[in-house]
Amino acid sequence: MTGSRIEDYALLGDLHTAALVGRDGSVDWLCLPVFDSPSVFAALIGGPGAGRWSVRPQGAEVCSSRRYRPDTLVLETRWRTSDGTVDVIDLMPRRTGAPCLVRTVVGVTGRVTVESDLRAAFGYAEDRSVVELDGRRASFRSSEDGLVLWSPVPLERSADGVRAQVTVGAGERASFVLRHHDLDDAPPPEPDPDHLLADTESAWSDWMRDCGYRGRWESQVRRSLVLLKALTYAPTGGIVAAATTSLPEDLGGQRNWDYRYSWLRDSTFTLQSLLSAGFHDEARAWREWLVRAVAGDPADLQIMYGVDGRRRVTETELDHLPGYAGSRPVRIGNAAAGQLQLDVYGEVLDALHLARESGLQVVEDAWDLQRRLLDWLEGNWQEADSGLWEMRGKPREFVHSKVMAWTGVDRAVRSVEQHGLDGPADQWRRLRDRIHRDVCERGFDADRGTFTQSYGSTDLDAALLLIPRTGFLPWDDPRVRGTVEAVRRELSRDGFVWRYRQDSDEVDDGLSGGEGAFVACSFWLADALSGIGRTDEAVDVFRRMLDVRNDVGMLSEEYDPVRRVHLGNTPQAFSLVGLVNTARHLSTAVHPTSQAPPVPSAC
Repeated sequence: MTGSRIEDYALLGDLHTAALVGRDGSVDWLCLPVFDSPSVFAALIGGPGAGRWSVRPQGAEVCSSRRYRPDTLVLETRWRTSDGTVDVIDLMPRRTGAPCLVRTVVGVTGRVTVESDLRAAFGYAEDRSVVELDGRRASFRSSEDGLVLWSPVPLERSADGVRAQVTVGAGERASFVLRHHDLDDAPPPEPDPDHLLADTESAWSDWMRDCGYRGRWESQVRRSLVLLKALTYAPTGGIVAAATTSLPEDLGGQRNWDYRYSWLRDSTFTLQSLLSAGFHDEARAWREWLVRAVAGDPADLQIMYGVDGRRRVTETELDHLPGYAGSRPVRIGNAAAGQLQLDVYGEVLDALHLARESGLQVVEDAWDLQRRLLDWLEGNWQEADSGLWEMRGKPREFVHSKVMAWTGVDRAVRSVEQHGLDGPADQWRRLRDRIHRDVCERGFDADRGTFTQSYGSTDLDAALLLIPRTGFLPWDDPRVRGTVEAVRRELSRDGFVWRYRQDSDEVDDGLSGGEGAFVACSFWLADALSGIGRTDEAVDVFRRMLDVRNDVGMLSEEYDPVRRVHLGNTPQAFSLVGLVNTARHLSTAVHPTSQAPPVPSAC
């Protein structure tokens, strides 16, 4: 098992897949050729024998410092040793052919010997492989995949891979290049690492040149946007929820999920952040991906898809891997794809409306999709579902799900009113009012002055903080203020917010054990506090969450404020989106405004 903490990792990516490299110089996670392909490096969840690639000075354990070059995903790691100082520059070039990982050693002072130690373990460390050496080149072959490593010095076989040493002085550099290829293809030619570095740096910088965000915490927002972009799949516009699988929400526990897929909900939140920063091309690509992925019967809508749009993401367990910190099972695929989650319909309808509001040209296929989703929602919004948090217990009527159903219908009404699109607006207005009354009557605890997690429940849910953001009720409504105060009182400690109480007798999420504070929920709390006029407190919560980021701006899914460690898959799009959106809200110094229609008198 790797000794690195989740927060010790930095991300490399090429908009097709991603790698994680630790502060110890080891790439412990890489799936090829795409995000959800089987791994070639999986030390993160299986130990060194599951594949890794270490590049670091001889005898060194942990780097001295590291940083991304501004507005890029090019990572510079500095190592100070008794013999001198050396930098390692890591990157994955933007994909134009075969996937590639470049690790360049640059001498700064003195003369430093750096070791490269690589073990490939194909197919989540289950596939047999063959290693062949040819001077400064090594080939790794499994039954389906191949890797080629080019070295500046002769390679030698180690007990479980190949090894090399190179000594550099000030100003000297040496690059190790690893390239993937299908066995049906000829091994790729040796690339020019300096050319790849220049192209990669300029590609990222050119993309960030379109960033329209201006405000407080600009550097933190820009870094988060780069990381969010790295989670997109360039060929289709799909967006993965995170780069990893099975990093635990509870160390040693079973809350370990595969997040290398495109959740409609997470994607819509990511889209909102990118649109707010002026990145319209991503919105167009995502809209095209969405229309393709969910084509057909709305009743068959899945809450997640493969980044290529495929529906099949069958969940299986890899019993041969011990898991991160002994957290088992290790899962690939995700059974939540088969759940009914009503809120997803609202999220998709909201995102398509937002894209239209942001100036994207009206596309007939997108409006046709919205009409079909609305027809289905009209007949099914009263169903019990598994909710935002994908609980694996008995379905319930979650308040957040009903509010998002209302949101979807509301956005359809606005599309007719504001954009002149064709649709039964009066029918949708009646449906909108009906859902609103239902939520207010059945989802609000008048004795405590707060909305509840589900109908008939007394428990709370951090997702209730999102109610005023949808426009369901205005920020100055006493029910909003009561809900914000109740969530802060019962689900948060020092600004860190838990999704819900796992120890409640009313909550059956189908799992044992607990979890950490959910990072996105803390950002939601900051937004909510600002919305009800407590801006100073909101800024305090936000700044505390900025301190949770690791040294290169990464945020995972959850955080343990007692042990002060990251938990869950990383980097998590939901968390990064929260940072971007909250920075935008707080930097405007204007409270969020509600666009809700008049509240029905029954409420």
